[in-house]
Amino acid sequence: MTDAFFTCRKNVLLAKSPSTQIEGVFAATRGRSVSEEEEALLQQWLEEGAGNLPATESVPALGKVSIALTSDWLEGSELLMTSLSDLNLSPEVTRCADQQLPELNTLASPELQDHAVAEPARLPAEETMTVAGSAPRTAVVPQADHQIAACADVNVQVLNDDPAVLAWSLVCDAETVPAGLPAQPVQDAVPFCSVPTEVPYHEILWRDWEDLSVQPCVLEHVSKNTPLFEFRVMSYNILAQDLVEQGLDLYVHCHPDILNWNYRLPNLLQEIQHWDPDVLCLQEVQENHYWEQLEPTFKEMGFACFYKRRTGTKTDGCAVCYKHSRFQLISLSPIEYFRPGLDILNRDNVGLVLLLQPVLPEGLGLKAISPLCVANTHVLFNPRRGDIKLAQVALLLAEIDKIARTTEGSYYPVILCGDLNSVPDSPLYKFIRNGELSYHGMPAWKVVSGQEDFSQQLYSRKLLAPLWPSSLGVTDNCQYVTLCQPKKQGRREYSRDFLLQFRFCDAACERPPQLVLLEGVTDAKPVASAREHSAVTAVLKRHDSFSFLGQQCSGVIQHGLNLTSVYSHFLPQRGRPEVTTMPMGLGATVDYIFYSAEPVENRAGACRRLYKDGALKLLGRLSLLSEDVLLMANGLPNPFCSSDHLCLLASFGLEISSL
Repeated sequence: MTDAFFTCRKNVLLAKSPSTQIEGVFAATRGRSVSEEEEALLQQWLEEGAGNLPATESVPALGKVSIALTSDWLEGSELLMTSLSDLNLSPEVTRCADQQLPELNTLASPELQDHAVAEPARLPAEETMTVAGSAPRTAVVPQADHQIAACADVNVQVLNDDPAVLAWSLVCDAETVPAGLPAQPVQDAVPFCSVPTEVPYHEILWRDWEDLSVQPCVLEHVSKNTPLFEFRVMSYNILAQDLVEQGLDLYVHCHPDILNWNYRLPNLLQEIQHWDPDVLCLQEVQENHYWEQLEPTFKEMGFACFYKRRTGTKTDGCAVCYKHSRFQLISLSPIEYFRPGLDILNRDNVGLVLLLQPVLPEGLGLKAISPLCVANTHVLFNPRRGDIKLAQVALLLAEIDKIARTTEGSYYPVILCGDLNSVPDSPLYKFIRNGELSYHGMPAWKVVSGQEDFSQQLYSRKLLAPLWPSSLGVTDNCQYVTLCQPKKQGRREYSRDFLLQFRFCDAACERPPQLVLLEGVTDAKPVASAREHSAVTAVLKRHDSFSFLGQQCSGVIQHGLNLTSVYSHFLPQRGRPEVTTMPMGLGATVDYIFYSAEPVENRAGACRRLYKDGALKLLGRLSLLSEDVLLMANGLPNPFCSSDHLCLLASFGLEISSL
């Protein structure tokens, strides 16, 4: 009963109608008392089940309403906004669905629409369902056959609008359009949220597409007739079901039905299918769901898919999918951040780095296009361990440096997606965007500032240089030691006399903290004469093979990828920051799409690096929402947004050059 009640309620809500129309249609029927006949009908429903009701009752009509509102757009994703119980309808109702489409086309005529608007009293009446210990809930009387005509104008709008947009842009679990069963005080029924507003939810959660192709840098290339290879990239944390069930306290605002994976999966797939990205980066992808459901579906959609599960006992991971008609794989590098024996890298997070070759359409002649490096990751959540997050990002950047570096020493265009669990004003974000971070002495929590503030703690962990040991093989320039300098013949062939020249350098004279203090043995610090000290300095300057020793102790890390964010993280028209997730009702931005750009000369002393588009141009993006808007929709997830994160979507253009 709950599934049927909830599904009918959702389907009626798909009408893209203004609030004034909804209010006018249902105002005349509010507050009507429940008849004894309807009370007996509901009781019979509960005792015998919907399948056992007589054919003369109103239940088949309820099924017709559900099918009438969904039958036209079940083709793309047959499960969209429909629970499993409705997909297993009896043959009689399934047969009715086939008969409904021509009937609806007839009902969609202007004459019947005018007739339907003129008789609003025939629409379902809103009732009040009282559950023990709960607030009043909304429900409606099942519609008879003659009442379906009154819904024709609502259904026509659904047929004429893009159904995928309506699917996740409309509402949360508290709507004004009533739909459901007769109201009764049912003892064990699951209550729905109260109706808080008369505003249609498609207007609340609507996300605009921002066309950025009118920027001067893009128009300049258009005027030069420079062709662009256009493609879309989506980054999406889809919320692993195991994590939902392990943290139900985070989702007390959600109706249990919308947390079910069988409910969430169709919504997620429909959303991805609608926006039609060419590259798809997913986080929190549960392993069994990936192999059994997601990968087969994505392959049918034309994607080639790669997956990396988190290490240890974790059941989720990251996935990168690309359309094989648009790209070909050059190389693939999965990354595991866990390194045994290193406290700074003792967590099970992972990442993926791919090098893709765009496939140019036929008929362009002798043209060439640069490969594209795509990276996807999900960084540690723990707000107190910013040091671990910083080390994980450094490892990811080192892998990108290895994959995206050209033979000339420059970089192919890079797109970095992921859930970084860091906010836009955090040092970690600034490090990625500005290319440099001085971390020595910084509180560990501050690297992720914005998740939580631990400044009142008396003893907070501070970051010390070097952040990771040299045995990791990564320099403070976020490059692998074996790759950051080309090998030369005989480079590591050093004589004993040569090495003895370094016995008084700073690294050799520093007493290891784990060294046992023995008087007269390990308590003495070597002291070099002025002549010896100057000789050591001269040797270090001449032989750059030891330069990484000094870098590791500088307390400053850098990278040279020149990355900037697709989003500005602020909504000027609302005067509020953008948010990508809402844990416990608090909005935050933790998901990002970074891309390669060219740095612009900045004024001296400026702490924020400026960029302009280079070979990779940002053409558009899907707008984000603010915290107050999501609060009006009862937060995330909700019936039409089936993750606790919003998806990020951007359109790029990659320059095509002549051979």
